[in-house]
Amino acid sequence: MKILVTGGTGFTGAALANFLAEQGHTVTVLDTKAGLSDDELRRKGVQIVYGSVTDLPVVRQCVKDQEVVQHLAAAFRKVSLPKRVYREVNVEGTRRLCQEAQKAGVRRVVICSTQGVHGDVKEIPGNEDSPIAPEDFYQVTKYEAEEVARSYGAKGLEISILRPTAIYGPGDPGRFLMIFRMVQKGRFLMFGDGSACYHPVYIDNLCAGFARAGEADAPLGTYLIADRDYVTIADLVKRTAAAMGTAVKIVQLPFWPLYAASTACEALCMPLRIEPPLFRRRADWYRQNRAFRIDRAVRELGYDPAIGLDEGLRRTGDWYRANAYL
Repeated sequence: MKILVTGGTGFTGAALANFLAEQGHTVTVLDTKAGLSDDELRRKGVQIVYGSVTDLPVVRQCVKDQEVVQHLAAAFRKVSLPKRVYREVNVEGTRRLCQEAQKAGVRRVVICSTQGVHGDVKEIPGNEDSPIAPEDFYQVTKYEAEEVARSYGAKGLEISILRPTAIYGPGDPGRFLMIFRMVQKGRFLMFGDGSACYHPVYIDNLCAGFARAGEADAPLGTYLIADRDYVTIADLVKRTAAAMGTAVKIVQLPFWPLYAASTACEALCMPLRIEPPLFRRRADWYRQNRAFRIDRAVRELGYDPAIGLDEGLRRTGDWYRANAYL
């Protein structure tokens, strides 16, 4: 198939573009800036277009002759980013993309949303029908983007919406790198008792889910895409240490002083448009529950997350070491 991947030079988008190219598809990538994997993608025949989903002529050109659009582009969780940017990219960008895709005769658009639209899951494990309770503006606009996409589904465009959980794997520059670095020091500061649930999804598992959702015979719907099992964050730390072949001591500290400090840090940095080194969303990782059943994706999509957590952590740690992140 001819497939467009928006947000295709970032960690997740580049992995998906690579996965699709290896399956034999003709892949075009749209993103605002160059990524670490661009040269590798080009070697596999992927065409890279630098531009934004907010730019109508660029979107119109990119969707031309495509059969499927994998829409991963998003304004993502910079605390100092103005709300108007989140809405313009995440909501209006999705609207623009769906509109032009439908005009161009694209068969299907697969939307990358987030588990975060469910907020702090109160009844564990949750599922796709759990309450919608976004807790930051990124999550708010991602759900608004879902609603925009569904409106185009009602007009005849094939729409499938995937809600990934916590994405990690080789190439991940984010939270898991921080976890690995803290574990490597031998002492992990745990703010709270470590019992909050966390649900990872290894990047290869996620890519397989997106690829399947774009296939012509795949059912349309909204699906949580995750590894089979969720864990407590204390268990995640211990299993990260085991994957690294090292020992770690978990040092428990009270949560609320951290939350107060993160609130103060945001208040100081936001007026100056400085990205705060500590913020409430990062602190909430220690206390909020993210845990889901993936029965619907397994049953309807045939989704099969083949890489388990221990193997995924081992592969990720090996990549961090090989690339001098650790």
